[in-house]
Amino acid sequence: MHSQISPHRAQRVDLPGRYGTIAALRAPAMGDDAMRTTVLLVPGYTGSKEDFAPMIDPIADAGFEVVAIDLPGQQDSPGPDDEALYRPGPLGSVLAELIGKIAADGRKVLLLGHSYGGLVSRAAVFAGAPIAGLTLMSSGPSELPAGDRRTVLEVGEHVLAEQGVEGTQRLNELRAQQNPAYAVLPQELKDFYRTRFLKSQAAALLGMGNGLRYEPDQVAKLARALRSSGTPCLVVCGDADDAWTPAAQRDMAERLDADFAVLPGVMHSPNTEAPLDLIATLLPTWRAWLTS
Repeated sequence: MHSQISPHRAQRVDLPGRYGTIAALRAPAMGDDAMRTTVLLVPGYTGSKEDFAPMIDPIADAGFEVVAIDLPGQQDSPGPDDEALYRPGPLGSVLAELIGKIAADGRKVLLLGHSYGGLVSRAAVFAGAPIAGLTLMSSGPSELPAGDRRTVLEVGEHVLAEQGVEGTQRLNELRAQQNPAYAVLPQELKDFYRTRFLKSQAAALLGMGNGLRYEPDQVAKLARALRSSGTPCLVVCGDADDAWTPAAQRDMAERLDADFAVLPGVMHSPNTEAPLDLIATLLPTWRAWLTS
């Protein structure tokens, strides 16, 4: 079973950030054909660097340095107390600063954002992040559409405001217990999910939640930015994505003049549901970008 506790060779490191260090997992490129290219992996709402654990070794083995991060306010990365600073725009500015520091060493940066991390990644492009390619994974053109995920988000916001992070985690666990799939998860993984959520800052959860509820459609702006910089883009998702629909993501790819890939039998997290199929899609695309 692939998950956040999958074994990997990456080392835990702290990178310089605006609000303190940005916690990351870093793995060096392997092989004789290793490139001076860093793949930077950005998680979504309630996520963390560990969401990419199953992908780290295969990407590194393909000759890329891998850096998977927490966003500020997640897991091991401190963040501000102002909810507004967790919207895509402000977080994108923080991400652009980090990318600039990586690129300053002469490295190319391939940026991948998952879900809310995709909204933050496109904001980093708006902030002038010097990237060699952009991958939007299971991310949409604008706010999270109506559906179960948005309903849970809205209910959770009220609980979070009234009962804090611990009260919200109790609700999360009660809801999870209604899902038969949760019962068969390893206890170590359940413990990880619980600990990670409890380490999240309340302001981050509220601010990112608002970002998911109110982010406008900025696809046309992103298309102009990518076109003017000559930056290639890939949109990839599962065919059963229950956040933004595959149809909405396909439309976004067309508007961006981006490559588009759909993974069969996959929902919202290809990185843990089908990491090998995902890697088989990503690596040829990234190599083509770098050699074109």
